Amino acid sequence: MNPWISAMRLRTLPLSIAGIITGGAMAYNDSKINFNSRLFVLAILTALLLQILSNFANDYGDFKNGADNESRKGPQRAVQSGAISAETMRIAIILFGILSLVSGLCLLYMAFAHINLLFIVYLCIGIGCIAAALKYTMGNNPYGYKGWGDFFVFLFFGLVSSSGIYFLLTLRLPMNVLLPSISIGAWSTAVLNLNNLRDIENDKASGKITIPVRLGKAKGLMYQSVLMVIPFIVNASYALIKSNYTLLAFTCFTLLPAYILFRPLLKNQDHETLDTSLKKTALFALLFTLSFVVGLCFN
Repeated sequence: MNPWISAMRLRTLPLSIAGIITGGAMAYNDSKINFNSRLFVLAILTALLLQILSNFANDYGDFKNGADNESRKGPQRAVQSGAISAETMRIAIILFGILSLVSGLCLLYMAFAHINLLFIVYLCIGIGCIAAALKYTMGNNPYGYKGWGDFFVFLFFGLVSSSGIYFLLTLRLPMNVLLPSISIGAWSTAVLNLNNLRDIENDKASGKITIPVRLGKAKGLMYQSVLMVIPFIVNASYALIKSNYTLLAFTCFTLLPAYILFRPLLKNQDHETLDTSLKKTALFALLFTLSFVVGLCFN
């Protein structure tokens, strides 16, 4: 089981449900009586299945397209190492694609009870999520190799995840809900960008044109700094709009540990620092999400 657990990339799973937790917390805060906890749990399951599907597809696609090779500096992938054959991984991708679809359909049926326009719209979004997970590195023209990975990660892991579950739970979507959704999208994109910064030389040689490959390492780090500042700005704005000054205080307090954790990244951008910062960013994003949830409790 160890190669499969490794291929699932467990450290990415908490961030994959951060959007669901954020949207669910806002929905609970706005409509405590009508909160559907079963729907919320099913949304978390669906998000986890989609993330595992994405990780498997990334492992398979990068191997097939040559980005996973002996020059890559990150952790060795399951298919690249031979621990899992390409054909077995392809079967696993199909299985998790089906599981994601079934879980998503159950989620929509629980939310809407029957097929209507909203059901169809959400079904199309769900199919889009599955397609995005597969086409990131798989196929003849994967969008991750053209620099579009950041956009789709921001869209699906941020806006769609957080705002989408909020609407399913409340059947409405105030514009201020988009602010915390943006913060989750920015954290998710920051994790991807650090991964791409770490692998910049190998990606360039393999024809994988990520944002850091386009910008270069120095500007890629500036882009990283912007991505890590945005969550504080938008969550503080949301707190002010909701007149929740406890949430505002929690958001400001997280600035200090963020500075302590990520200061080394600004001074040294070697492979080891980038890889360590990658893990720290994923964990800090979860901490940031949990502080948001706790702050909402005092509203």
